[in-house]
Amino acid sequence: MKIGVCGIACEKCPRMVTSKCPSGDVGCTPKDNKFCKTATCAFRKGVRLCFECKEFPCETTKTGPISYGYCQFISGKK
Repeated sequence: MKIGVCGIACEKCPRMVTSKCPSGDVGCTPKDNKFCKTATCAFRKGVRLCFECKEFPCETTKTGPISYGYCQFISGKK
């Protein structure tokens, strides 16, 4: 199972399911990506997954596919 930089299993990601993933079958990985703020942010901060960042959850997380409230919950910062 591939896990995207946001933490979602690629096979369940709405963009992947509808064949609209900008990274195609590879899925979202940390890299400079004009279509994905989350992937670009992770790349610039040197993390593989958002959850690994000390600033998680952040403003970029709010634009991602996972509910910000859930991100706060799993980070223990709520």
